[in-house]
Amino acid sequence: MRIETCYFCSSPVYPSKGITFVRNDARAFRFCKSKCHKNFKMKRNPRKLAWTKSFRRAHGKEMTVDSTLAFAARRNVPTRYNRDLVQTTLKAMGRVAEIRAKRERAFYKARMRGNKERQRADDRKLVEENQHLLPPSERWAVAQEEVMEVDVDAVKEKVAKRRKEIEEDELSEEEVAVPKMKSKRKLKMKVGGGTEAMDVDE
Repeated sequence: MRIETCYFCSSPVYPSKGITFVRNDARAFRFCKSKCHKNFKMKRNPRKLAWTKSFRRAHGKEMTVDSTLAFAARRNVPTRYNRDLVQTTLKAMGRVAEIRAKRERAFYKARMRGNKERQRADDRKLVEENQHLLPPSERWAVAQEEVMEVDVDAVKEKVAKRRKEIEEDELSEEEVAVPKMKSKRKLKMKVGGGTEAMDVDE
């Protein structure tokens, strides 16, 4: 089974699927769907459309130099059927797919590293430049954040000191305090009906 690649977006075209366009010079172009065929007829450049593989490769979104990609190259070398060869080939295909997925994940992580910080910096810059567009309450909050400069170490020391004082006060209260007897009022049911109040000490 031969799996062709789409001329426009480079996605796989399986047998009996897609569109084949044959030009006057007998060159055949395969397309995975009508979208690719229409864009080809409109003479659009695939490198300028973000959904194509060629765009992703050109803009560093996809792995371009990797040993696992060489396995996808088409080989039309006829070989005699051999059960062991088929078995090893299928095993190798699974392993190659696994390795490729792992490498693509690592590549993606490396490419996206630092994006959140950059986005936050851009957001801060946008807020600073357009403060006049913010509602008054938010404008005041932004100004307060800029004004407030708190010494963290001093605050931590104060909190620790206050905790120590509270603990000392609790200890002294426990030593001085005498346990008080609490009394509860219980209702006792009578045989003939009605209730009788009773005071019970704990």
